[in-house]
Amino acid sequence: MVALNTKVEPAAPGLAAAAGAGGAHDLRIFVFALFFIFGGITSLNDVVIPKLKSLFTLNNAEAMLVQSAFFAAYFIISLPAAEVVKRFGYMRTAALGLATMTVGCLLFVPASASAQFGMFLLALFVLASGITIVQVVANPLISMLGNPATAHSRLTFAQAFNSLGTTVFPYVGSILILGSIPSVDQATLSGAALDAFRATETHVVENTYLGLAAALLIVAIVVWFRRKSLVESPAPASNPLDAFKLLKRTRFGWGAACIFLYVGAEVSIGSLIVNYLMQADVMGISPEAAGKHVPYYWGGAMIGRFLGAYFLKVFSPGKVLAAVATTAIALLLVSANTTGDASGWALLAIGLCNSIMFPTIFSLASEGLGTWTAEGSGIICMAIVGGAIVPWVTGRWADLSSLKFALAVPALCYAIIVSFGWYARRPAEDTVI
Repeated sequence: MVALNTKVEPAAPGLAAAAGAGGAHDLRIFVFALFFIFGGITSLNDVVIPKLKSLFTLNNAEAMLVQSAFFAAYFIISLPAAEVVKRFGYMRTAALGLATMTVGCLLFVPASASAQFGMFLLALFVLASGITIVQVVANPLISMLGNPATAHSRLTFAQAFNSLGTTVFPYVGSILILGSIPSVDQATLSGAALDAFRATETHVVENTYLGLAAALLIVAIVVWFRRKSLVESPAPASNPLDAFKLLKRTRFGWGAACIFLYVGAEVSIGSLIVNYLMQADVMGISPEAAGKHVPYYWGGAMIGRFLGAYFLKVFSPGKVLAAVATTAIALLLVSANTTGDASGWALLAIGLCNSIMFPTIFSLASEGLGTWTAEGSGIICMAIVGGAIVPWVTGRWADLSSLKFALAVPALCYAIIVSFGWYARRPAEDTVI
């Protein structure tokens, strides 16, 4: 594990908390900014999906391949990213992640020119690879920047900035990406004419991600020039596969599984919102109007995380997790069994329940890891691959039945999270491997 030198509050066993010349406060602001960036870019998938679904005439399962390509990066890149952190440190690794995200955004240019769905999936995979690297840095770093007793609350507060990004980006993205109405009926086109039409219509997606590329490049340069603000000592070499031994620890293994399920459920619901609200028996609104409702889902998570940062100091994190997961199941049942605005708003309200789930599961699973914190973060980030698998299963179930019936898939995910929250309501013992 990388050691961090500072004079602030002690962190996990075997580690110092953080600080360079700017101090721990400046580093917290830096991490909050990272959460905002990767949260916002991830949520743009929710408005990209209906755009590509329409242009490439995809069914629900095929459209969910956007999330599959994106979240597969977490499974493939997380452990290598943890090794990079151990060798080169947090700040240098963050700069690498931001540079990779920039490359992913730039790949939308050839994707748009080719008008091939597969090229968009490749661009999304590279973009997500960079986000994975950044997230492997951000999660353990914010946990170490202060008293370990308040790690649950601190990580939840940081995740609120993630939710701020997921609230702002979809609203702007729905205007830029879903706001344009095609002047030609693509059903009348074929061959070269259809390819040309798709290239033109995906130009708005390309422009959106080019703007993001420019912003990310600036941030990457700033982080690189501040790479020495965090004083770090390289860790001794170790076998990356040793990290999988952590899965033998019941608390950690169960927690990693719940990250898989939580991300899968959250992404499934977020990906369905636009098409779900457009249904005649729900709200029956236009794609752009439905897209502008997506921020309510993510905004609920933002509000819940700011509130959760307080409640997690007062109540047992495990019990709070079990309570909000139970509420999410209740809202899914309401949405699936009602019509009109009640059905739509019940689904959107699940964002409030999602608010504290990721940071709480992460910190509960990571309790007691000590010098294995980086490896644990890598394994947990691998579990985010649930966002690649569960949405596809949900989409496939929707194709076989209906969007409402497909809500049973995220409901099952939340049910398992309820059981973990109750199990992990007591503090964990330190891990020795």
